[in-house]
Amino acid sequence: MQSSWKMQGGHRGTIHDYPGFSPSVDAEAIRKAIRGIGTEEKTLISILTERTNAQRQLIVREYQAAYGKELKDDLKGDLSGHFKQLMVALVTPPAVFDAKQLKKSMKGVGTSEQALIEVLTTRTSRQMKEIAQAYYTVYKKSLGDDISSETSGDFRKALLTLADGRRDESLKVDEHLAKKDAQILYNAGENRWGTDEDKFTEILCLRSYPHLKLTFDEYRNISQKDIEDSIKGELSGHFEDLLLAIVHCARNMPAFLAARLHQALKGAGTDEFTLNRIMVSRSEIDLLDIRAEFKKHYGYSLYSAIKSDTSGDYELTLLKICGGDD
Repeated sequence: MQSSWKMQGGHRGTIHDYPGFSPSVDAEAIRKAIRGIGTEEKTLISILTERTNAQRQLIVREYQAAYGKELKDDLKGDLSGHFKQLMVALVTPPAVFDAKQLKKSMKGVGTSEQALIEVLTTRTSRQMKEIAQAYYTVYKKSLGDDISSETSGDFRKALLTLADGRRDESLKVDEHLAKKDAQILYNAGENRWGTDEDKFTEILCLRSYPHLKLTFDEYRNISQKDIEDSIKGELSGHFEDLLLAIVHCARNMPAFLAARLHQALKGAGTDEFTLNRIMVSRSEIDLLDIRAEFKKHYGYSLYSAIKSDTSGDYELTLLKICGGDD
């Protein structure tokens, strides 16, 4: 189940398999930490942040077998606040975690469009298929149906295309096709009265990211304009936000996620929903690259931003996931 998460980006994560790993030793240590007088948070933090998600799933299974209880329920019963949410996130399988993030984005008053956009633009096709499966398993409703009822128009159409997990994942790029796609985009926007939104959706939601990167270079040659400027000029609302996110991801996904983290950590108040999601979901994929982009763009480290914006066990856990200062 975890395989496609490990495969995306591979070795640019901050969390790696723990050597000499023993699920039974860990499960017992966690049980003691939870049952003691006052929980020993430090033990929980050091175990859960130093194991990969695949290893944590083995701990979860062992915990259930040995104590007849769900580890996540014990964590929920014992911890509180953002720290609790973060620890529960760590023991959740990635596809289920993403499914729950998508559900939360669509639940309650208003939809968190930015979270929907972020998850749907940064997961591979294979991950999207696993997320859709997990979504149906957990909620007995299809992800597509929920997106349909919470969104509308071109934004809905594009989200549904992404949720389908049909983006080409090949790394090969066909220069001829890139030129052709660039011309189609030009004809669909800058070169006509009104905009043919469907063409934008089709190309931006189905072509591979390496292909799109080349297509955007070709687009600049044809139109003397950056695709971002055309999108801003031609489109609006959440559909515009979504296409701009796709462009950003195609050019540099870690930079896109660094910008999301910067947004979550700056100004008054912290957006923990976003902070937890990115830190947990990218910790085995590209968090090192995200850290580098963060430092490059904002002049200070992600580590220092987390340090100045959070506190207590929540801060300690995030800093362990972050893995170091830059």
